[in-house]
This record gives sequence, C-alpha cells and structure tokens, in this order.
Amino acid sequence: MRIRIDIARQALELFNDDLCIRRYQISTALNGAGECAGSECTPRGRHRIRAKIGGGAAAGAVFRGRRPTGEIWTPQSAVAHPGRDWILSRILWLCGEESGRNRGGGVDSMRRYIYIHGTADDQPMGIPLSHGCIRMRNGEVIELFDLVDVGARVDIV
Repeated sequence: MRIRIDIARQALELFNDDLCIRRYQISTALNGAGECAGSECTPRGRHRIRAKIGGGAAAGAVFRGRRPTGEIWTPQSAVAHPGRDWILSRILWLCGEESGRNRGGGVDSMRRYIYIHGTADDQPMGIPLSHGCIRMRNGEVIELFDLVDVGARVDIV
C-alpha cells in the first residue's frame, strides 16, 4: 500500500500496487506547502509512516502529545476551546525520506510532528486550514489507519 497526497487538489489517494482503492478529501496547511520548521506548512516529498497511534480508540478521541486525553470531541468541546487544532481518532506520524528536503536539520517532518490525523466534525475538508498536518474526517482516518502499515510510503506533491 502507498499513499499519495495532492496538496493542490486537497486529496489523499490510497494505492494497492497501481490501483487507487480509496480517495479522500483532506485539509492540508493554511500556509501552503513548505518544509521549514515553524512554517506551519505541509512538507512535500517522499515520506513513510513512522508510527501508528490510537488503534482501538473511539472515533473522536482527543490526543495531546500523541497520547489520548480520555476526552471525546463534541460540538461543546469546540465552543469551550475555540481555535484549538484538534487531533482526533488516529495518528499516522510521518517521517521524511529525503535528506535536506524533509529529513534532518530544520526541515525534518518527524521533528515537526507532521501527521495524518482526524479532526473536528465542524472543520471543512477540501480547504487548506491545518497547521501543517493532513487532516481527515474521523471515520475516514480510522479506515485508512486500518488499511496501512507502519513503513507505508507517503508521497506529498
């Protein structure tokens, strides 16, 4: 399995060999594409899934620092914490594979905590709004999580 993320189309496609078996609408960075630490941009290039976090957690489970808080997101959560960048349901933590582009130094995707993760139900898809990560609907990130393995290739273009 491999994943292709198209920033311009705000789409994530899952391939089994050369056959696209799933297509999802996503939300990448509001600040566009870019690799520098602190930019809040979505990094481009070849990545791998370094870790899968949250297997078995409830849909809408809230994560902070890659750990479940015990909370489940609700619309009331959004009112209580306006502007919070919710990381929900599952986390696929990415590591770059291109030294100097998305790996090492000030461009390291893993050190930037770049994930594919679930987000709040009130957040639109198809519009760049994240802080650098790739946001998905909770049910869809759970489905993707169950279909891919650690080490799966992720190309961000």
